[in-house]
Amino acid sequence: MGHMRKDRTKERVTSTAWWPQWEQELRKNAVEVELTEEFSRKHPVFPVSLVKPYFQTGEDRFPSRNMTYSPIDIVEVEYSPGPVKKIIKARKIRLNGKDQRQYLVRFKNQTEDKDKWLAEDAIPDGNLNLRIFRAFRRAKKSHK
Repeated sequence: MGHMRKDRTKERVTSTAWWPQWEQELRKNAVEVELTEEFSRKHPVFPVSLVKPYFQTGEDRFPSRNMTYSPIDIVEVEYSPGPVKKIIKARKIRLNGKDQRQYLVRFKNQTEDKDKWLAEDAIPDGNLNLRIFRAFRRAKKSHK
């Protein structure tokens, strides 16, 4: 009777599942498998219900697996909202261990929510707009 039970288990294992490195049947519902080095810390005994069929993959079954794709060149488009209406504020921030002055710029035909903090060299017509901004600040301070 023990021999019959063993045959049924082996039948059950081979008919429902197959593992390429299946070592031995331990009990009616458990098998021991040989694990790859990647899973060497895992316990090698599994219930038969968890052992799934294993099919070797071939290039003919999955031809797109070995295809190499060339990376797509990403082109950054510089967004320019238009000419500067005025510079509103100035601030100093620390970037990469260096102090940098930035200016809050409002653009023509844009609302307040589109204002941007820009570095001095990133402001369109920066020299002219910065001279106007500084002159306005000096005049404002002298009237106080």
